[in-house]
Amino acid sequence: MTVSFRELWTVLHGLVFGSLFLLAFAGGIAGLYSLRPEWVTVAGMRERLRRLLAGTWLMALVAWITVGSGTYIVYPWYRARDPESPRSLLLANPATALWHTFGMEWKEHVGWFAPILATAVAFLVAYYGAQIAEDSKLRKAAIWLFVLAFGAAAVAGIFGAFLNKVAPVR
Repeated sequence: MTVSFRELWTVLHGLVFGSLFLLAFAGGIAGLYSLRPEWVTVAGMRERLRRLLAGTWLMALVAWITVGSGTYIVYPWYRARDPESPRSLLLANPATALWHTFGMEWKEHVGWFAPILATAVAFLVAYYGAQIAEDSKLRKAAIWLFVLAFGAAAVAGIFGAFLNKVAPVR
């Protein structure tokens, strides 16, 4: 079995970077949800905040790497003006044209919400720190932003996986 350079970048973009973001979501959401003064000691709060701060910034960075590698490395190969490009193959067949006109268009736009929202969460954790634990509205806002980032990444990831199955980048 051989993997081309383009296939390697597709795997890095989706399976490695994208999966890292989606997997780290569970830890981040648990960290935000459990950040409550009545549940932890002062020392525990400091430790959780440090871990949450590092984790949210790392997740934001991974989200930016995922979207950046997809937009600037993999996507140009998908959209090449070559009749054998995945885009051309999808549009040439009426049965698969919807994968491009709906799936790819959604993927390339919705995917950008994930790093933007993940960065917003990381900023909230950095700026407000322990206040997130004390202010339930602020904590819930951060959780909702985090959930929306996860949803955007999940939509982009699902469409990406299906698109790569129907018309892989080679």
